[in-house]
Amino acid sequence: MDIKSTSQSTFERPEDENLGLVANIAYGFQHVLTMYGGIIAVPLIVGQAAGLGPAEIGLLIAASLFIGGLATLLQTLGIPFFGCQLPLVQGVSFASVATIVAIVTSGGGLPSVFGAVIAASVLGLLITPIFSKIIKFFPPLVTGAVITTIGLTLMPVAARWAMGGNSKAPDFGSMANIGLAAFTLALVLLLSKLGNAAISRLSILLAMIIGTVAAWAVGMVDFSNVMTGPIFAFPTPFHFGAPTFELAAIISMFIVVLVILVETSADILAVGDIIDTKIDSKRLGDGLRADMVSSIVAPMFGSFTQSAFAQNVGLVAVTNVKSRFVVAAAGVILVVLGLMPLMGRVIATVPTAVLGGAGIVLFGTVAASGIRTLAQVSYTNNMNLIIVATSIGFGMLPIAAPAFYDQFPDWFATIFHSGISSTAIMAIALNLLFNHLKIGNSENQSVFAAGTEPRSVRQDVILDLTEGDYFSEGKLFDVDNNEVPIAPKESAH
Repeated sequence: MDIKSTSQSTFERPEDENLGLVANIAYGFQHVLTMYGGIIAVPLIVGQAAGLGPAEIGLLIAASLFIGGLATLLQTLGIPFFGCQLPLVQGVSFASVATIVAIVTSGGGLPSVFGAVIAASVLGLLITPIFSKIIKFFPPLVTGAVITTIGLTLMPVAARWAMGGNSKAPDFGSMANIGLAAFTLALVLLLSKLGNAAISRLSILLAMIIGTVAAWAVGMVDFSNVMTGPIFAFPTPFHFGAPTFELAAIISMFIVVLVILVETSADILAVGDIIDTKIDSKRLGDGLRADMVSSIVAPMFGSFTQSAFAQNVGLVAVTNVKSRFVVAAAGVILVVLGLMPLMGRVIATVPTAVLGGAGIVLFGTVAASGIRTLAQVSYTNNMNLIIVATSIGFGMLPIAAPAFYDQFPDWFATIFHSGISSTAIMAIALNLLFNHLKIGNSENQSVFAAGTEPRSVRQDVILDLTEGDYFSEGKLFDVDNNEVPIAPKESAH
């Protein structure tokens, strides 16, 4: 039996490959660094909005890391009916920030937020069978548009990171920050070019470590606060009080949960496409249920709604490390960080500009993966081109103009302010309208479809060619590289 057949008998799906303990930890740590800024951003924003002190905000961050790690383990390893067993990192969903802040500042406080998250997630769990059945409405036409949009919508995040992350900081957008981001980007490209496969796959992690060391050498990193605070701490259940349940808050949060279900569906399908594994309705449903159960448990420890992190989908694409056990290792690391605030403070010293340099490659890779998927779609005598164009353009509206939906009703703005959910909804709707509901379609397709008509060559032209003839730069050559004169049309023979 050869090596290839042995490998195939060991794991039937690419995500089931186990790279070993050391590799899992190394690649898993790379995932943690990639998403660390995103997972701590929500508790930071919410804690400040709630008027909490640094110590209590630290508890929110620790809880988010702890629950994110457990949710990641559930999603990657899975148990019956829960977990899609794909390399997806879970963490606090940024889609819920605006709604959470609104509930907190309206007088409900954190207990009202926790109650709304629990109740809305229970409702989300009940409707997951509906979402899991829409898999047939996610052909490459739809998934390609969504994957492309995921990458494009994350690019502003990379830009803000490269500028320093905090727009109120005096050095935001400084040449020092952008130069550090450029240095990290150059390191990623250089390490990726090296012949060593392990170094190439760890290029993101190594570039961030080297970038942080370089930043420390020029005084852009401060390690003085690393030893400030406890080394070990376990998230205390209901530390901020028992949850309270208010109808208005629950309804607002349920809209957020619908957005999360759409985005998570897109992320599951995207990573499935990237690693080339089968995603059916059962697997999609298992992934969505894991999301909702994690979101139900999270408030009990002081965290919020959970969802898959799109930036880590980019890391899977750029490193080509498909193993779910790598991401499970990232989940273990997150749990440890949640129990060891010391480690969290160490990782928090990584400059945001360093993350920005790596993010340009990561998020750009997601967009490129979507373009690759769209290249598989047929655009011949159909409306697929206009479906893709409209869907991606619609998804870019809130990215190009963040205030675009400010005058719309809150429920509408919550759903469509996410470029990912906007593209998914538009792509699904247009695919149904033009490719499934064909009643009323014109036989004379629009200019968008007409432009996709296939080219053809007359048979007599083919008969004039001989074996080995080829066409290059407007000239015809024979097998011996001699140019063949092209006769005028009326005298061709």
